[in-house]
Amino acid sequence: MKRIWLGILIVTVGALLLAAGCRTMRGAYESAPYRPVRSEGKFALRDYPALTVVETPMAGSDGGDGSFLRLFRFLTGDNARKQQIAMTTPVFLTGSSSHRTMAFVLPAKLPAGAVPAPSDRTLAVRELPAGRFAVLRFSGGRNAQNEAAALSRLQAWLAQEGLTARSGPVYAYFDPPWTPVFFRRNEVMLRIDGEKPE
Repeated sequence: MKRIWLGILIVTVGALLLAAGCRTMRGAYESAPYRPVRSEGKFALRDYPALTVVETPMAGSDGGDGSFLRLFRFLTGDNARKQQIAMTTPVFLTGSSSHRTMAFVLPAKLPAGAVPAPSDRTLAVRELPAGRFAVLRFSGGRNAQNEAAALSRLQAWLAQEGLTARSGPVYAYFDPPWTPVFFRRNEVMLRIDGEKPE
């Protein structure tokens, strides 16, 4: 009986340490800034400022075409100035499964005009306009089924709140792929019709 309780204790402590480690790793990176407007459980309304991103098209929905590595190489010096740029969170995915884009948010201290030109012609630097977004936080692996379920929940919440989306979904992923799926922070975001940041 003592061995069973010892085993349970070890597993529990291990899980808590793993969870703390995942949160610490995520917290080590600058994250896209926003101002909370309202929250209701896992749903939220947020005002985002304009964000500068570097983005690339994805050949498939899973990033197996090297899209993540192209963006990562840009940050590690594969750009016109050979400048190293800090990694941030989240990684944004937009578009349909047949025509997706992956984007890294660039650090706030690096305004659009100061971003070095990418050496890779499949990358582009652009500014995402400021706006108000409805957001749902969800966990689990990055796959079409989880994304569709999260989007459906967010759309149902918008309908309940009498709000209208004015763009397609943006999926935001905050954790590296080796993070256990139940500890991952993922979000789906929809720009809200008629709402502007205060």
